[in-house]
Amino acid sequence: MAERKAVVTRETKVTSVKVELKIDGKGQFEITTGIRFFDHMLSQLAQHGVFDIKLSATGTDQHHVVEDVAISLGKALNQALGDKSGIIRMAHAVVPMDDTLAMVALDIGGRGYTVFEASFSDTNIEKMPAELIRHFFVSFASEAKLNVHAKVLSGIDDHHKAEALFKALARALDAATRLDERITGKIPSTKDTIEG
Repeated sequence: MAERKAVVTRETKVTSVKVELKIDGKGQFEITTGIRFFDHMLSQLAQHGVFDIKLSATGTDQHHVVEDVAISLGKALNQALGDKSGIIRMAHAVVPMDDTLAMVALDIGGRGYTVFEASFSDTNIEKMPAELIRHFFVSFASEAKLNVHAKVLSGIDDHHKAEALFKALARALDAATRLDERITGKIPSTKDTIEG
């Protein structure tokens, strides 16, 4: 079995992003985006998804950095999965974090679609616009060709809401990307293909 990994570089007029992703990793990460809270969220993705992620990003503003990191990370995941043969494909995770309970269910089905249900009390979380949490999920799912349903079931603290969502995304991705020895070499679809 070939190593499931990818390297994606994205250069635009407003951002520069490089992502190295290894799906079957150990949860190791080196992440620098210039946005401390975002780095913290992405480290949750690596740690709890047990992915190895090396990521560097710079940009003129937080919106474009978050967006282009999400695009690049989504492309890297899609590339690393190849034709998706042998994967579990669908999974979910429910994650508690103090006052917060968050759920993510996803399908690596070849079509990007996001349902995101979470509200934040403040405009910013640790100096990062709270609206960028949703934007990350939408952009990431679009490029990774995932159907993602993300929901904060309960919670008060905005930091906890965002972190629980990223942890739930990580756990669901870990489960969905695992190889099922019962279907080695088979694509988990009655169509015998997963687009993307």
